[in-house]
Amino acid sequence: MTEDVQTMMAEFDDVGELLQYFIDEHQEFLSWIGTTVEHVGDGTMTLEIPYDEKLSNTRPNAPETERADLHGGVAATLIDTAGGLVLRTEVDEPFDISVATINLNVNYLRPATGDLSATADVIRVGGSVGVSEITVESTTPDGETKEVATGQGAYRIFR
Repeated sequence: MTEDVQTMMAEFDDVGELLQYFIDEHQEFLSWIGTTVEHVGDGTMTLEIPYDEKLSNTRPNAPETERADLHGGVAATLIDTAGGLVLRTEVDEPFDISVATINLNVNYLRPATGDLSATADVIRVGGSVGVSEITVESTTPDGETKEVATGQGAYRIFR
């Protein structure tokens, strides 16, 4: 681990705080859409994005009282981001690797009309490739939480 990374890690109480700092300071798009790290554990993590109309698509004939659906790319972004970051929880030196998406599969189940929460779980981390599964949930206008997308990602790990 480089000295700069060691120094930076010493400033944070846990990996989740360090990842949040990284998102806020070095990932402008993720920061702009409000991405937050909610949980980090061994082989699992949860990221969230709050509902925001700037991320939505309106339907031409939808009643004005109906909340617009979030763009599917927002859920795909969560799937890709959480799927890659979670792999770091399964390596000895999580900040000495780089991760790049090789393949991403997203299955949309229903429109998202509220805050998004993506939980990623590691399937396998090998010497140069890692695979994770991700589930994205959203809160409906009546307060119920439902799955809105699932995905799987394969990522190249550069050690």
